[in-house]
Amino acid sequence: MSTDSASLVMRLTFVATLGGLLFGYDTAVISGAVSSIDANFIDPLQLSETARSSLSGWTISSALFGCVVGSSLAGWASNALGRKGGLLIAAALFLVSAGGSAYPELGLGPIGGMGPRALTPFILYRILCGVGVGIASMLSPLYIAEIAPSRIRGRLVSFNQLSIVLGMLLVYFVNWAIASQGNEAWIHATGWRLMLLSEAVPAVLFLALLLRVPDTPRWFVIKGHDDRALGVLRRLVGESEAHRVIADIRESLRVASQSGTVSLFAFGSLVIVAGILLSVFQQLVGINAVLYYAPLMFKNLGASTDSALWQTVIVGVANVVFTLVAIATVDRLGRKPLLIGGGLVMGVAMVTLGFQFKANAEGTGPLIAAMAYIAGFALSWGPVTWVLLSEMFPNSIKSRAMAIAVAAQWIANLFVSWSFKILIGNSTLNALWNHAFPYWVYGGMSFLAAAFVWLYVPETRRRTLEEIQNLWTGGDARATAAAKQSAAG
Repeated sequence: MSTDSASLVMRLTFVATLGGLLFGYDTAVISGAVSSIDANFIDPLQLSETARSSLSGWTISSALFGCVVGSSLAGWASNALGRKGGLLIAAALFLVSAGGSAYPELGLGPIGGMGPRALTPFILYRILCGVGVGIASMLSPLYIAEIAPSRIRGRLVSFNQLSIVLGMLLVYFVNWAIASQGNEAWIHATGWRLMLLSEAVPAVLFLALLLRVPDTPRWFVIKGHDDRALGVLRRLVGESEAHRVIADIRESLRVASQSGTVSLFAFGSLVIVAGILLSVFQQLVGINAVLYYAPLMFKNLGASTDSALWQTVIVGVANVVFTLVAIATVDRLGRKPLLIGGGLVMGVAMVTLGFQFKANAEGTGPLIAAMAYIAGFALSWGPVTWVLLSEMFPNSIKSRAMAIAVAAQWIANLFVSWSFKILIGNSTLNALWNHAFPYWVYGGMSFLAAAFVWLYVPETRRRTLEEIQNLWTGGDARATAAAKQSAAG
């Protein structure tokens, strides 16, 4: 690859990863505004404790509902409007929702004067933002995978996961900087709005840069614009290689059409089931229970509020550091070894953490177990799941199949986030095991995830996207055989 081609690939990857940064930014920005949202919109309603908690929980998690909707729509958007077109929609939704959630009264009444009546438009804007997150969560890694050379594709797609965790860390510092500008009354009146509005800055940058990038060659070929695909490929891989890639893409599309229709199951059911289970296992290992509720986890172990927050920051830093390690190793070690090894590390760490809870342990032991778990996830199931989802599906069904898998991931995210509070607060389970039970469940799921990858997921390292399709073109029997042969090798 020439220097100019490598530079172009990196520039396009950077633009696409801004979608991942906004994904992480939006996931975490709400954390700084929770108490102000309650004070402005929910406390004045004077609801019962249960009703208040329920409404507050729905307000904060409403974006997850939008994520399910957005990821479901992403397949249609990426096919009808292009990968770039879908990302433009996501960028616009990030921008609109940043302003709308910061000032939900806009156009409806005086800013700060509507009280609880502003809660409904606030939730609608948060759902819109979730739709943007859902679209970006699918299309950012897909765009990168379709413009990246096979030998560094895993590394480049992993940059998207790095952007997600960096977005989370960035917004923690932004929220802290805003909160430090005034007292609690100022934060409830103005500070929380600035926190949510701050998302407009990366959203504007994302939107502006997207207008200057091309769509992917594979989408151009799917739509019959071979000349435009060839033009992009010449810049990405050079003249001679461009013609070979075009021929491979055309051939991959003809394989699917031989059956007369490009059915979602034209390549067998295993590729679809494997994609869905990869997504679901990524959530069932409990990552978002740890990331969303880390302060609560450390408080349940006896840490003070300040200590719990600092331990949470340490966990976040570990997430970033080990994601960098994954970026450096995913194209050298392969997808399967990282996923299997990471699953085993997470399983051991979660089981250990559960026993720490059962023994009511304090000090560094639980923190070490939590960091080991985060390291295992950041090395494997965090970035590598997105790498596989972006490359494993054949071209002709990629948009639809990936949309289904990512939607399943967000549904699983919602389920884990909701069920954790139930499990961690169950008095019967706590009387028996002192908050340990959910961590043992996540440990068991981590071991199952590793076993699933070993048995059913083929290695895709250093294969072109069209070569990966050949793993599935023989239907269920051949795909299963290929997967088991890869596992044995």
